[in-house]
Amino acid sequence: MLLRFGKLCGALVLLLALWGLSRVRGTHDSPWVQLPGTSPGQVRILLFQASVGTLIQGEKATLCYGVSNAKSVRISPAAVHVYPAANRCLEIVPQHTTHYTLLAEGFDGSMATKSFTLTVQPAAAQPSQPLEFAAIWSAQNDQPQPQPE
Repeated sequence: MLLRFGKLCGALVLLLALWGLSRVRGTHDSPWVQLPGTSPGQVRILLFQASVGTLIQGEKATLCYGVSNAKSVRISPAAVHVYPAANRCLEIVPQHTTHYTLLAEGFDGSMATKSFTLTVQPAAAQPSQPLEFAAIWSAQNDQPQPQPE
């Protein structure tokens, strides 16, 4: 009797373990991370912009992005690794006018994309010294200076 009861308990434990494993490995329609107040579903781009519309070559700008229901995020051209976040900013220093594109992939397979162009103007050239001023300055420095008595 005791042996029969032990086999029954063992079978029941095995059945419960298999049921639990199927629940863990099952597919889920909801994302792993979800913003409060949002419903599960397609990926959305919440934010994608630069801190300025135009900058001078060599200046820094801030590029900010935010996504919801995203499994992965890519920014092109990318210099650093990006990841899904509701609000994240990166420092950029573009050397020329650049077209940035954000591509977000959702847990449900949906895709979202957004782009903008950041205009970079060439740095202002240093004004060269006028010739007349250079000739006058040169002539003044070539004259002998009076010696104190």
